[in-house]
Amino acid sequence: MGQSCLTAKKEHGMHEFFIDDEKKIYNEIREWSKTLLEKNNPEFNGLPACPYAKAAWAAQRVSVIFKRDPANYHDLWSVISTWDDKVDLVIIVDLAFPENSEAFHEYLDDINQAISDGMFIDRDIWVMGFHPDQEPNELVDDGSFEPETVEEYAMIFVQRLSKLEESADKIRKLGYYERYFDAYDVENMYKVRHEFYRRLKDGNEP
Repeated sequence: MGQSCLTAKKEHGMHEFFIDDEKKIYNEIREWSKTLLEKNNPEFNGLPACPYAKAAWAAQRVSVIFKRDPANYHDLWSVISTWDDKVDLVIIVDLAFPENSEAFHEYLDDINQAISDGMFIDRDIWVMGFHPDQEPNELVDDGSFEPETVEEYAMIFVQRLSKLEESADKIRKLGYYERYFDAYDVENMYKVRHEFYRRLKDGNEP
């Protein structure tokens, strides 16, 4: 990953630039992952909150790009349309996110539906997001993490649907989701994701 104050590289058909404020956000995301996602956590049956994050960062298979236009999701569409498996995860840092968190998540739900319907050709993609107005996940974040920047931003995560679902199936068997499902109302989201995965593998037959 580029770490200088101003670097550029080409991935997914677009250029990725880091300038001073973006570098701080990048470093904050990287430290957040190390501190909260990559360490073993008793709330997830002793597994890290994100069991595959450490390996993905170490292998330089995480890409971070920045969005500043509130009305422009071209970078997101481009990531989805040109996915080539050079990375496992693309994080789009949205610096011009909608104020309404429900509208933000509804848009991403619509994108997932469009992906599953074949509108981006490649149906093996899953999108999810974090909005700064969301309540923190207390199983992951105990409030001790110190951010490096005061700038607020949303994040959009883009991954292979099949890899995500098959990885989830492995850790589900290890009890990873037991506490999480009890504490948070996320069962419907997982059902939708699994149904899109089933459609990917089996077609649209019920």
